[in-house]
Amino acid sequence: MQQDTIAMFDQHAATYDQTWRAMAPLRDAMQLVLDNVFAPLPADAHVLSVGAGTGAEILYLAERHPDWRFTAVEPSGPMLDVFRAKAEAQGIASRCRFHEGFLDSLPESAPFDAATSILVSQFVMDPAERRAFFRGIARRLRPGGYLASADLACDMTSIAGSRLLEVWFEMMSVSPEARERAQGIYGSQVAVVPPEAMDDILREGGFDVPVRFFQSGLIHAWFARQALDVRGA
Repeated sequence: MQQDTIAMFDQHAATYDQTWRAMAPLRDAMQLVLDNVFAPLPADAHVLSVGAGTGAEILYLAERHPDWRFTAVEPSGPMLDVFRAKAEAQGIASRCRFHEGFLDSLPESAPFDAATSILVSQFVMDPAERRAFFRGIARRLRPGGYLASADLACDMTSIAGSRLLEVWFEMMSVSPEARERAQGIYGSQVAVVPPEAMDDILREGGFDVPVRFFQSGLIHAWFARQALDVRGA
């Protein structure tokens, strides 16, 4: 993730949730399915959230699983501060560990049962670095541990992809005159790739069979399980 991207999140942290409030129904629908994806986890699961932001999925899961613990990794200090305040207000802060920085700076610990990465890897533009990002997560998981990952994905060169992009821009209230520039950003600043390419990135990142469990507009979500040989890689 580039420093200017982190700076953008720093700048907008205080208003981030309000800015994206209109998209909350999509988030809520994905979290509903995510909770069922994580149904096999133990009652005392420890979940790693990479790019935790303001903590949406942790707050959702913590309310439903009172014995789960969470480690939130977030490079934007202001975003993490917003989440910390929300966790304290919800009474779950004692079950959370807050780590400001990237995953590679998180001290080693016992393997996690599961991990989330929600709308994060799309900011890693280099494909090799994106695969390495997921391998870093895989190394932190127990054998067979679960990953739930969501990113914007679309084959923007196809007719179907172009039509979906128009629907997405409409939903995002992007004016017609600004859409060409917005589409350019999706190639130069946000790594929007076809869903099939994300399948490959996840496999090469140390996970077995990526399963797409949610799609709404450009948002696609996958779950997969850690490949058994990754921690020794």
